[in-house]
Amino acid sequence: MTSQTVVTFGLGSVLFALPVAPVVEIIDAREAAPLPRAPACLLGLIDRRDMSVPVVDMRLLLGQPPREDSDDTRIVVLTLREAPRRQAVGLRVDRVIEVTELDADGAAPLAEAELLNWHERMVAGIGRREGAFVTLLDVEGLFAGTLDGLALPAGAPATEAPASEAVLPA
Repeated sequence: MTSQTVVTFGLGSVLFALPVAPVVEIIDAREAAPLPRAPACLLGLIDRRDMSVPVVDMRLLLGQPPREDSDDTRIVVLTLREAPRRQAVGLRVDRVIEVTELDADGAAPLAEAELLNWHERMVAGIGRREGAFVTLLDVEGLFAGTLDGLALPAGAPATEAPASEAVLPA
């Protein structure tokens, strides 16, 4: 299996990874403007270079209990390509660890998933980093069918930044 560059992050003691390709930047946590009748995991909107970006609490999206922001809390801004148009979304995480590659075997689908009758659209595979399990998330699967109602009004600017603007931790 070929290795893939990922951004690793933590929610409590659980490690997750996202492919680095859709990541635009990683920013400090900030207050989001709440939206009425939004799903619990949708914290609201933040302004990113004069564009509205919805922010999703990854703890709530992945079924973990909420947690207050800390000095390590970050928002990972990424661009979804499968939406009717390119859509930026921010993922609030407890901490970003690093941009790296998973251990030599990369990430593979969970072999026991079929046995357990578990078909999780959000999980692309399970890998390891320095021996610890890392859940590789499927970026498009995280939001399949859920961002349609968040589209900005017609004429609103697209929410993507050129690849040259990507800002990732060292």
